[in-house]
Amino acid sequence: MRRYLILIAYEPWNWNTATEETRAAFFAQHGAFSAFVAEHGREVASAALDDADTATTVRHVDGKVVVTDGPFAETAEMIGGYYEVELPDLDTAIAAVTLLPPSYSLEIRPVIDIT
Repeated sequence: MRRYLILIAYEPWNWNTATEETRAAFFAQHGAFSAFVAEHGREVASAALDDADTATTVRHVDGKVVVTDGPFAETAEMIGGYYEVELPDLDTAIAAVTLLPPSYSLEIRPVIDIT
């Protein structure tokens, strides 16, 4: 089994104004993803993240630590959550993420053990 981190990015929108049908579709798609992962491997961790405007960025600039509010990069999309999964291979990870909402941009990254 190989560990993968799946980053979920999307253009910001207001979940509070989503219709019940839209919410139900999102939950169903995440449920289908989780069921697929459980069938082929396992989910290690997952979480939804607060909006990008709540982020804190820490950088080293000219030998000093600089802390700023907001995300690291200016972008139309924001990282809204992640899954860490164990699956047999990248093809299986790709098959799994196709079950998530189509409005997402999904990045699959192998997790490496550096110990």
